[in-house]
Amino acid sequence: MSDLAVLFVCLGNICRSPLAEAAFRAEAARAGLAATADSAGTANYHVGEAPDPRAIRTAARFGIDISGYRGRQVNPRDFKRFSHIFALDEANLSGLQRIAPAGHTTRLSLLLDLVPGRKGQSVADPWYGQEDGFLITWEEVTTAARALVAELAR
Repeated sequence: MSDLAVLFVCLGNICRSPLAEAAFRAEAARAGLAATADSAGTANYHVGEAPDPRAIRTAARFGIDISGYRGRQVNPRDFKRFSHIFALDEANLSGLQRIAPAGHTTRLSLLLDLVPGRKGQSVADPWYGQEDGFLITWEEVTTAARALVAELAR
């Protein structure tokens, strides 16, 4: 495991978690923080697929190209590979807790737990909505990425 290695996890790994990964990469680069980042889903629905076109367009609005990202399913080895694993909602946190190997030392929590006043809350899931829902998701994951980078840089 690298010193700072962060995994973002939602259900299918084509909407929220790739946006969270992209936001974190951008904030870490801005801060000069060396960290590995990835994203995954608890389900195998979209393994090998590119992110949702609406997620790709949303990231592109902020100068970030996620079109090369590919969906993958989280696995127990990720608990050795990553120092931090952030679920984007409670259901996926529960799924992660079920597959976590006994004795793992990975920090496992909800992503919005990092944002003051948002502890225990889920990142908005834009999947069933319109394009503007992806902007809400982007704002939430960017706010959390800034908080995470500030914490890790200390």
